[in-house]
Amino acid sequence: MLLSEQAYQKIDREIAKFPADQKQSAIMASLQIAQQEIGWVSPEVIQDVADYLGQPPILVQENATFYNMFDVRPVGRFKISVCTNLPCALRDGEKTADYLKKKLGIGLRETTPDGLFTLIEGECMGACGDSPVLLVNNTHMCVRMAPGKIDEMISDLTAAAKGASA
Repeated sequence: MLLSEQAYQKIDREIAKFPADQKQSAIMASLQIAQQEIGWVSPEVIQDVADYLGQPPILVQENATFYNMFDVRPVGRFKISVCTNLPCALRDGEKTADYLKKKLGIGLRETTPDGLFTLIEGECMGACGDSPVLLVNNTHMCVRMAPGKIDEMISDLTAAAKGASA
């Protein structure tokens, strides 16, 4: 068992939401719980979730690799997803991605040498009218991200990381 007892208890609560023969319905929630605890969804995590749910590993892997909210390789402490889909691209989404690449000194799907930031392109976040849109760690949406706001966000996240490690 790779996860903590608390994680398996959370997974059990997700499983309980579905009929006994529908455990596969808890795959996404189980992957999210595992990723929150481990930091990413490794092949070992995929196998563990599959075994725990009694599902074929390929079914769990298909979910983990299809949705960009799951990280199948290690990521930085702060994963920044920038929407570059067409509506956002027309409203500076691609320029925002370019700005972040220069600001962080990395390309898309790369992590800064200090392990703090990973930058990825995200799919539509449903906030086209507020673009450019960023999503931090799959949970915190940042809208209308002009360069000044991006600088402030990076500075705040860096300070938070330093404060947590002190």
